[in-house]
Amino acid sequence: MASPATGNLLTPVAIWIGGISWVPRFLRQITAMDKLLQRITRGRLSFVGIAGLPSMMLTVVGRKSGIARSTPVLCVPYQHGHLIAGSNFGGPTQPVWVLNVRAAQAAGQPVGVRVDGVESQALPREVEGAEREVVWTHMLKTWPNYAKYAERTGRTIPVFFLG
Repeated sequence: MASPATGNLLTPVAIWIGGISWVPRFLRQITAMDKLLQRITRGRLSFVGIAGLPSMMLTVVGRKSGIARSTPVLCVPYQHGHLIAGSNFGGPTQPVWVLNVRAAQAAGQPVGVRVDGVESQALPREVEGAEREVVWTHMLKTWPNYAKYAERTGRTIPVFFLG
């Protein structure tokens, strides 16, 4: 998928909407509608994708429940995989999927990834330290709102490489 520099006409609109401070209040509804759109189109369309931005359906087994759950996330292509951030729109808490991805990483288990309708498995690795700063800068080129989200929250937004 394209970055904002090469995205479609909706990319700047999506970036503007994603930066509005009250949008996180509707995260559950946005996620539910995106899941429905992806289910209907068998993963070929997502709201983020329509806006010319890269997205994936992330599926990870719950560390407590053992149930696989899927959630749509913005992703950034990187090397031979993807980067994802547990930004939660800059909310005070991280998304639940972050804890589950960490548990999968600790167990050496892959997570499910569906990008552009293609399903695969990927090993997650949390990116930290100097490497995180490098990939964070790379991620900002695709979704500049990550910088706003980092300002809104007192926590460090976790970043994962799925490869």
